[in-house]
Amino acid sequence: MHALRTLLHRGVHYSFSRPVFANLILTASMATAVTAVAQTAIDPTPEILAAHRGGTLKLVAAASGGTLDPQINYTAKYINLYAVVYDGLTTFRKTTGPRGNDVVADLAEALPVPQDGGRTYVFTLRPDIHFSNGKPLTTADVVASFRRIFRVGSPTAGSFYSAIAGADACLQSPATCTLKDGLSDDPAHRTITFHLTRPDTEFLQKLAFTHAVILPADTPDHDIGNTPAPGTGPYRLTSYDPNKFLHLDRNPFFRTWDMQAQPDGYPDRIDYSFGIPDEAAVTAVENGQYDWMADTIPMDRLGELGSRFTAQTHVAPHPAMYFIPMNVNLPPFNQLKARQAVNYALNRKAMVILYGGPGIARPLCGMLPSSLPVSSDTCLYTRGASPMSPAARWSAPDLEKARALVRESGTAGQHVTLVTANTSIDYAMGTWLRDMLQSIGYQATLRPLSSSMAFNYMQNSGNHVQIALKDWSADYPSPSNFLDDLLGCENFHPNSDSSINIPGFCNKRIQALMDRAKTDVSLTREQTDALWREADQLVMEQAPAAPVIEKDDVIITSPRLKNFFYTQVNKLFFSQVWLR
Repeated sequence: MHALRTLLHRGVHYSFSRPVFANLILTASMATAVTAVAQTAIDPTPEILAAHRGGTLKLVAAASGGTLDPQINYTAKYINLYAVVYDGLTTFRKTTGPRGNDVVADLAEALPVPQDGGRTYVFTLRPDIHFSNGKPLTTADVVASFRRIFRVGSPTAGSFYSAIAGADACLQSPATCTLKDGLSDDPAHRTITFHLTRPDTEFLQKLAFTHAVILPADTPDHDIGNTPAPGTGPYRLTSYDPNKFLHLDRNPFFRTWDMQAQPDGYPDRIDYSFGIPDEAAVTAVENGQYDWMADTIPMDRLGELGSRFTAQTHVAPHPAMYFIPMNVNLPPFNQLKARQAVNYALNRKAMVILYGGPGIARPLCGMLPSSLPVSSDTCLYTRGASPMSPAARWSAPDLEKARALVRESGTAGQHVTLVTANTSIDYAMGTWLRDMLQSIGYQATLRPLSSSMAFNYMQNSGNHVQIALKDWSADYPSPSNFLDDLLGCENFHPNSDSSINIPGFCNKRIQALMDRAKTDVSLTREQTDALWREADQLVMEQAPAAPVIEKDDVIITSPRLKNFFYTQVNKLFFSQVWLR
C-alpha cells in the first residue's frame, strides 16, 4: 500500500482494476529482491561454477527476430542473445548494478588512451582467441569486420561509426568501402589503429555495441540471413528455423580471458522457440515449460504475477520508452500543427495504465527517459502549457487545443493509418490511439503487423507509413541513443529497412547541437548535458514524434531458473543463470 499512498500524495488519481492494483504492489516490493538475487552471481568460485553448470535454457517468443546477421539485426530478441555468442574490441562490464554501464576491454587487451586530441585509438588484440569454427582471431578479422559494417548497410553505420576516416565515402558507396584512411593493422604486434575525422566521446561505447562484433574476415559482405556466423563467445548458433526455433550449443574453442568481459556460461544449451503467443507464453513460463519470454507481458496477466508468482517476477530499471514517430514528409504530419496536435491529444495516463500501471511506467514528455544520465526536464504538450510556456511535468491531455491545431493545419478529415506491432499491449495502445486520432478530426485506421516485421516496415519510407507506435530501448545509457539515433539526419535512409529515423526528420540546428555534444572533448559533463537538454527541447518544438511513456523491464522466469543476473545493458544475461 505504500506505493499507492505515494502516488495519491503526489496528486495522481487512477481507477485501478484488480490486475493493475496488484501490479502496483508487485512493482514496489520487487525491486530490492531483484538486486539481492543478482548480486550472488558476481565472480563465481570454481566450486560454484562446477555445482551449477549444465542444463538447457529454454526461451520463448511469439515470433523470431529475423536475420541472424549480428551486424544487421537490430531487435532486442537477438541482440541480448548475441552477447553470449560474439565479442567486440570492447564490451560492457558483465555485472549487476550501475557498474554494468562501464566499458571494459574485451577482445582487446586493454582500453586505449585516446591520442591526437581524441582522434586516434590503438588497440592490441588478445592472443590465442579462436572463433567457434576453430580459426584463430587476427587483426585482419577486425579490419574486415569494420569494413563489413558499411558494406552490409548496418543500421548504425552512420550514427555510430561515421567518425572513422573514410566512413563518408563508405556510406555513399558501400560496395567499394575500404576504410583505408581510418583503419589499419599491424599483425606482428597484434595492433589495430582507428583514425577519426573528429573526436567521439562515446567511441568506446559504440565499439561495445553488437554491430561492432568481430567476425571472420571471410564472412560474406551481405546479409547472411538464416546462416549463423562464427563467434568467439561461450556459445555458438547451431541451427535455425525462423518459424520454429533457434538452437545454441557451447563453443568448443571458447576459453575465459576476462570474467568481467565474457564469462563462461552455466547452461550447456540454449533453445529458443517461436510461435507461442504472449498470453500462452506467460502460462508456459509460470509452469516451467520455458524459462524466459521475450515479449512484453500482457497487462491482464500482471495481477497474477504480483499475487501468485512473485518469486518468479522481476522488475528492473532500463532506459526504455514508447513513442509515436510521425512522418514529416507525408500528409498530414508534414504540417507542424498536426504533429503538435497529436502531442496535445495524447493521454499519457491512459497509456501508462494500458502498459500495466504507474508502478512500472510513467508519462514521458520528452525523448529522454529519467533513467538516463540526463533526462527531459520540461513538458511542452500538456493542459495549460505551450512550447513558449512549458510545464514541469505532464498533467492531462488538451483535446480542445489539439482539435484547433488540426483545423488550423488544414488536415482535418484526412485519412491516417497507424502502424503497430500485433502484441497485446501494442494492439491495445494502438486501438486507443486510433480512437484519439478520430476524435481530433482524422479518419483513422489501425494496421497491426507481426512483431517480427513491424519495425522494419515502419523504417522503410517506401511503405509510406504516416504514423506508428514503437517501443525503444537504449543500446547503451546515453541521450544520443534516443535523440541522435531516432532523429539524427544521418539515420534517415530512404527506401531502406535500416532507417531508424522513422519520421525522416532532419534539422541542421538540432544536429549541430547533438554533434557538438558527441565530439567536443573540452566540454564539462554539465555543459554536455545542457546541450542534450537543449536539443531535446528543440526536437519537441518540432514534434517529429510524440513521447508516450517510459517503462521498466518486467521479467518472468521459470521456477527452476536461479541466479537471476540482470545487467542494465544486456538485461537478463543468459550465460549466467542456473538451471535446476
